[in-house]
Amino acid sequence: MKCVINSSPAATIAAMMPVATVMPDDTPMFDPNLLHELDWSQNTATFSPAISPLDPGDGLVMRPLCTADLNRGFFKVLGQLTAAGVVSPEQFIKTFEHMKRSGDYYVTVVEDTNVGQIVATATLVIEHKFTHSCAKRGRVEDVVVSDECRGKQLGKLLMSTLMLLSKRLNCYKITLECLPKNVAFYKKFGYSVSEENYMVQKFFN
Repeated sequence: MKCVINSSPAATIAAMMPVATVMPDDTPMFDPNLLHELDWSQNTATFSPAISPLDPGDGLVMRPLCTADLNRGFFKVLGQLTAAGVVSPEQFIKTFEHMKRSGDYYVTVVEDTNVGQIVATATLVIEHKFTHSCAKRGRVEDVVVSDECRGKQLGKLLMSTLMLLSKRLNCYKITLECLPKNVAFYKKFGYSVSEENYMVQKFFN
């Protein structure tokens, strides 16, 4: 007895597709309350006009990164800092989920809700140490404000916010790397130039 299976091209394609595809959504990378509940009275930077994580400016919202920000120009902003490369939605979501699960990445963004676009971002990474009684060190990375929003104090706001966040997370110190021309800016937040040299070995761009 012969068994005949009728399979249309559409059915064949459907069978080859993944059962489920993860779509970008508004799930935050970390608890937004960590930003909302910071003690802003400990901030040492001066803002004129006054802004804060809860009120970063007209139409602006500061919050954790979410995967839906892929469609809100997140990489466009990063590209103004360094080469962001070509990243597929699958790559972005996979990296996002890895960072979220680790609990040590605090990618923070500012969204202009008037246009639904990310206009600034900065990242706090928590590094766990055996030294200093198994302390934690905070590292600030990828600080960038979009060209059209510079002059709105968003860089200062992100720096002040991440500094207070690192304190709340019980880091024993916070560090960053910057170009010589930016040293004066970061000194405003209490950073000092280390006697150590920053060294790098790149394997690809």
